Amino acid sequence: MHAGRRDIAVHARHRDSAVHARRREEEQLVVSVVPAGVLPGGARAVEETAPGPAELGPPARLWPSLVAVYRAQLSRARVARIPLLFVATFQSVGIAVMMRGVVDTGGEAQSVVAGSSVLVVAYVALNLLSQYFGQLRASGGLDHYATLPVPPAAVVLGAAAAYASFTVPGTLVTAVFGCVLFGLPLSNLWILVAVVPLAGAALAGLGAACGLLAPRPELATLLGQLGMSAALLLGVLPADRMPEIVRLARDLLPSTYGVEAYARTFGAHPDWAVVLADLGVCAGVGVVSLAVATWAYRRAAVR
Repeated sequence: MHAGRRDIAVHARHRDSAVHARRREEEQLVVSVVPAGVLPGGARAVEETAPGPAELGPPARLWPSLVAVYRAQLSRARVARIPLLFVATFQSVGIAVMMRGVVDTGGEAQSVVAGSSVLVVAYVALNLLSQYFGQLRASGGLDHYATLPVPPAAVVLGAAAAYASFTVPGTLVTAVFGCVLFGLPLSNLWILVAVVPLAGAALAGLGAACGLLAPRPELATLLGQLGMSAALLLGVLPADRMPEIVRLARDLLPSTYGVEAYARTFGAHPDWAVVLADLGVCAGVGVVSLAVATWAYRRAAVR
């Protein structure tokens, strides 16, 4: 009796297994004949709705990038700003004191005061910026800027503006001290609002180009020192006492036009057209020199 029951149970399990297997085969047959396009998640639908390559974001704008680089440069040089200003100002004031024993009041004194004031700009914007970019290129620091989403012009202009802004306090101190030392009026100091940024842009562009084009940082430092020495000799010394060939070399130095623009305002009746022409030359040289520096930055960054 028990054996019969076991046989019945075994036959029942076999029958159920056969039924389930038949149902699975029927379901597979049904699925196999359904077109793939009918299915909502089929392969054809996936191919048709497959997303394309992701679009790149908009390129960084020049002005926000320039402001960001400018602020970064100011914060980086915050510690060294006071000694930097002290050296540049003390040097220019010392030259004015030394020239006080050589020249008297008059046109020569005006040239000395104007030249010593602009010399602060030349020391920082030309000399130190040339050294900065020369060291940045030698140490591989340009690779860091190359990975940032900022235009090359923003890097050059931001660094140049930051270094030029360092010169404002020293230029004002030198100008006030020189005017008091030589007995010149202080009413024309407002012209420095135009002289400092325009002469600073021209000299900063030259300094950045020298630092980026020099193959070695030592050569960049040498070029910066030579440029500052030229600004000292050709800008501070009165032009009337120079030989004709030296005057021609003086006309090639962009800071000379800033010196001339400032010196002309000491007169009782300044020729403002000539003053504006001198400032225009500084602005033109600044645009060209900063464009050359931007090209030199691109050239150095891809190497």
